[in-house]
Amino acid sequence: MWRLRSRGCWQEAAELLRPSAAVDPAAALDRAELLIEQCLFTARHWEQAEQALRLAEAGVASGGQRAAASCARGFLAYVASVLGPRDRLDEAQAALGRTSALLPPNAPGRPLLDFRRGLVAENLLHDPTAAWIAYRRAHDGAAACGDRLLRSYTWRHLAALALVAGDLERAQEGFRASLELREELGFTVGVAPALAALAEVSEPAEAARLRAEAARLMQALGGIPVWLARRLSSLPAPGTPPDSRVGQEVGDSIS
Repeated sequence: MWRLRSRGCWQEAAELLRPSAAVDPAAALDRAELLIEQCLFTARHWEQAEQALRLAEAGVASGGQRAAASCARGFLAYVASVLGPRDRLDEAQAALGRTSALLPPNAPGRPLLDFRRGLVAENLLHDPTAAWIAYRRAHDGAAACGDRLLRSYTWRHLAALALVAGDLERAQEGFRASLELREELGFTVGVAPALAALAEVSEPAEAARLRAEAARLMQALGGIPVWLARRLSSLPAPGTPPDSRVGQEVGDSIS
């Protein structure tokens, strides 16, 4: 399952889960999360993700599963707000608020919830202070529970906020750590965004190499993530004066 997911083969992974998802609430939640992640990288297949999530929501059998389904609902609404056809901010906030009410303070699902609340704060509410607090909690929680994939996300977002604040050294540390974790995990579909982010804080020659590597990887994966492909294609050719660069647009991340 991980091998398929890490290479962007969400449809194939979801099909493997389909039989068990019909009878097992945990499998239904896993399948819904897979298909929501597909939406995040492709900006497509919204209805398939909605259907999978509704199936998961209908089958929850415990408080923990109810919280996980609500967290997934909030994330889908967030992704749809950023990449989809309409704004679903209210739905995202309400669902993540329900998740917080359902989860005990030290529940295993807290770090993921905190990260997703950070995404909403950063990219929909445009509140970097609230985003930093949420990401920091998620970062520490991911370390405590050994979730290295989530930590690759939190490193990248904390680094992006550090870059906006002018802390180049901390931004370099975070972007590099994120890339290293993704390479170690074999999360191939997430390596290109990490390469592009690190390019933002690298010297020009190294930045060009990193972006070229990201572009090659995206091409090999069929042009995903689509939002990064668009941003990289909007960069000017080498030699463009610094004040004409697209710059921070590439460093901004939606996931």
